[in-house]
Amino acid sequence: MKNLIFISPNFPTNYRFFCKHLKANGMNVLGIGDQPYDELMPELTDSLTEYYKVESLEDYDEVYRACAFFAFKYGRIDWLESNNEYWLMQDADLRTDFNIKTGFHTEDMDCIKYKSKMKSHYASVGIPTARYHLLEEEADCLEFIEKVGYPVVVKPDNGVGASHTYKLKCKEDLDVFLAERAAEYPDVPYIMEEFVKATVNSYDAIVNLDGEVLFETGNITLDSIMDTVNDEGESLCYIRKELPADMREAGRKALKAFNVRGRFVHLEFFRLNEDQEGLGKKGDIVGLEVNMRPAGVFIPDMMNYAHSTDVYKIWADMIVFGKSDVVQEDHRYCAFIGRRDSKNYKITDEKASEIYGANIIDRFPLPEAMAAAMGNVITIAAFREEQDMMDFFKAMCEVC
Repeated sequence: MKNLIFISPNFPTNYRFFCKHLKANGMNVLGIGDQPYDELMPELTDSLTEYYKVESLEDYDEVYRACAFFAFKYGRIDWLESNNEYWLMQDADLRTDFNIKTGFHTEDMDCIKYKSKMKSHYASVGIPTARYHLLEEEADCLEFIEKVGYPVVVKPDNGVGASHTYKLKCKEDLDVFLAERAAEYPDVPYIMEEFVKATVNSYDAIVNLDGEVLFETGNITLDSIMDTVNDEGESLCYIRKELPADMREAGRKALKAFNVRGRFVHLEFFRLNEDQEGLGKKGDIVGLEVNMRPAGVFIPDMMNYAHSTDVYKIWADMIVFGKSDVVQEDHRYCAFIGRRDSKNYKITDEKASEIYGANIIDRFPLPEAMAAAMGNVITIAAFREEQDMMDFFKAMCEVC
C-alpha cells in the first residue's frame, strides 16, 4: 500500500473529498495539521489512516518530525501534498528532505513562486507576458513608467492572491505606495508591470506523472480580483461550458514550459480586450502567472457542477493509478457572485431564490478573512446559455 502525507487536509474543508477518494483507491492517507483531531469533520477522519497534530504548520522542524514519524511507522512516503498555495514551498522542501520523487523539489520552486521568473518560461513556448521591473528606488520606477506609461500594477514578486496588489494611476499613487511599502514591508521584493487591458482567463488541469492531461477546464474572472479587493466590488467568475481551442493550446504549452507532472494546477492568462503594443491584438492570449495547486476554495466544486464530473476523484485516480475513467458530460456554465453586506441590492438573497431557484446550486457566507477578495455572501448558479448567466450577474449587481 502506498503512503501519501496530506498537509493541512482540513483546510479548505472541501479537501476532505481528495482524502476520501484516496482512501477509496487504497492509499494510506496520513494527515498533518494544526487543528485538534476531535474538531475535524467526521468525513475527513474516516478517510485518514492517521493524523498528526502539530502546534504550528509554520514550524518546519515540527512538521519534519511528523513526516519522520510517519515514514518510520508506515515506510517510504510516496507522495506529499497540500494542494495549497501557502504551503507549496514547504511541500517542496519536505519532498527534497525525504527524497519523495513525485512533485516539485526545492530547486524547482523559483520559477513557480516568483512572478518575475515565470516570464522566461512563458517566453520559451512563445507566450508573451507584460513588461516588468523589479522595484528598487523611486528613480528606477519612474524610468520604467516612462517606457510603459500609467497605470502600472505593483505586487509582491512572491505573493499569494491579490494581497498587497495595487494599480498606480499617477505619480501621487506611486508616492503613496512607496511610502507605505517603506513603512510596513520594506524587505518584500516587489514587481511592477505594465497594465494589461484584458480579462483574466484560466486554464485548469489535472496532469499525471507522464504529463498527460486527464481533465481540463477554465474560468473567466469578470472583474479583477485586485479591483475587487481595493474597491470592495462584487466578485464575479464563471466556469466555461467549453474550453476554447486557443486557451487549451496555451494551457498545454504552459504545462510543458513549467514541466507540470502529477498535479492539479490553475494557470492564469490574460485575453486582450483591445490591441496592445508589444503584447498582441484584441483577443490574443498573454501569460499572467501560474498556480501549482487547484483553483481556490469552492472552484473545484464549480468544475463538478459545470461538467457533471468529480475532480476530487480524478485527482485521486491520477495519484494512485495515473489515469481516470471519470466521465465529463452535460456541460453548463457555472457562475459565482460574491456580494457585499455593505450594499443594498435591488434583488435580495431571498428574492434571488424565487427568481433563479432553478439555477441556484448553493449560497453561503464567507469568513471575514476571505470576504475582502470574494465578498461576504457567495451564490453559485448554473446556466445552459451564456446570456442567461450574464443577465443573472447584471441583476444581482444592481443596487437601490
